[in-house]
Amino acid sequence: MGPELCAIESGAIEPGIIEVALGQRCSSGGKALVTYLTGGLGQWQTALLAAADAGADVLEVGIPFSDPVMDGPVIQEANDHALVNGATPLAVLEAIGRLDIGVPVAVMTYYNIVLRFGLKRFASVLASCGVAGAILADMPLEEAGPWVQAADAAGVETILLAAPTASEERLERICERSRGFVYGVGLLGVTGVRSDLAASAAVIAKRLKPLTHKPVLVGVGVGTPEQAQQVCQIADGVVVGSALVRCMLEENDPSALGLLVSQFRKALD
Repeated sequence: MGPELCAIESGAIEPGIIEVALGQRCSSGGKALVTYLTGGLGQWQTALLAAADAGADVLEVGIPFSDPVMDGPVIQEANDHALVNGATPLAVLEAIGRLDIGVPVAVMTYYNIVLRFGLKRFASVLASCGVAGAILADMPLEEAGPWVQAADAAGVETILLAAPTASEERLERICERSRGFVYGVGLLGVTGVRSDLAASAAVIAKRLKPLTHKPVLVGVGVGTPEQAQQVCQIADGVVVGSALVRCMLEENDPSALGLLVSQFRKALD
């Protein structure tokens, strides 16, 4: 085991506010809903408030990046729009910090942004802007040590992705070190709305649930309330992204976004 893995697996850390919020939802018999929106896209700040009001337990905000390798055409288009309109990582984070949202916020981005920002500085800015967690989509577990140390020191929950191709031993390590929740990737491929829920979505949830007491949420390929309801027969909740981003691209109407989130909330309840 390399030094990076030793570093990220050592020491007990108390649950952060994302894990607590999702745990409260699950312990009461409910299913958790995390909603994703691209920072800098249209009326995104008002849309965040609408998603929280409509029942999202946690808000995930994408920090736009020019090469979002995990994301499909919808979120890629949203990134392009946001970048053309001048969105920067710091501007997105500072805007989040000015909002009174009422539910925990996590950001999702790519490691190059964090590296150029500076690991400790990025973690510190997240914390100062009221951001509770971070998902770095292209950061492998084996190289996560430096970021995880910086995030832990700042009180930021590092949410790790669990791929359906991972071995049991690797899933165990991901569950051990993920904070906030364990993010089960529902299918092999990029984000996007599909007509049918991939069988792998249920499989990854079944594999993860026995390995952890943390909330297990499934995202990527969960695009309709019916699909969310289906995967939550096993998972503790879902992450919904492309369907919401598409709504904002097509309508740029926070009230329409709120209505869509409420449909997911109703399906899970």
